[in-house]
Amino acid sequence: MFTRAVTFSGATDIEAGLRYLHDTVAPVLREQKGFRGVTASADRSGGVLGVLSLWETEADRDASDAALATSRKEAQRVIGGQVSVEQFEELLVEAEKPPAVGCSLLLRRISMDPAAIEANLDFFRREVLPEMKASPGFCAVRNMIDRQTGAGMVGTVWADTASMAAAAEAAEVRRRQAAQRGVIFGEQSKREIVFAELP
Repeated sequence: MFTRAVTFSGATDIEAGLRYLHDTVAPVLREQKGFRGVTASADRSGGVLGVLSLWETEADRDASDAALATSRKEAQRVIGGQVSVEQFEELLVEAEKPPAVGCSLLLRRISMDPAAIEANLDFFRREVLPEMKASPGFCAVRNMIDRQTGAGMVGTVWADTASMAAAAEAAEVRRRQAAQRGVIFGEQSKREIVFAELP
């Protein structure tokens, strides 16, 4: 599976953006070949709205861009702020419960040597994932990366803000272990799932 992450930062009208996503963007997405779902998350206090779309193949994702470019430009006018577009391969997804509106999302940017992706993914699956799944309130995790650059994102979904906060604290030890393996950790974003349309 492949993903496109569209992030609006400095957003001034997140609610209008969600209405535009529901009424205008989602219908266009559904018409695209290989479309497999979309979620949106928001940090209202920080003025951030993120939209993640899922695609069966890289070719499907890339082919959809022309149809969505106009909608994206209009969305920026509606939402305000700046927009960035990133594309990743989905390396791992585990869902005890599908992400749903009202759940909390902890998003962490990562980067690594592209040559180390498979070894680090194996470490994540073997060492990190079982601890995550055993944590109270765990709902889902998605590990995404750009194989060319080694830049990626790991998103974990939690039942509520309390379980997300506990998970963020518990992750500190794991981050130190991963750093020893050459994983560089970037910005962390705490958000709420505000839209979800998944199979």
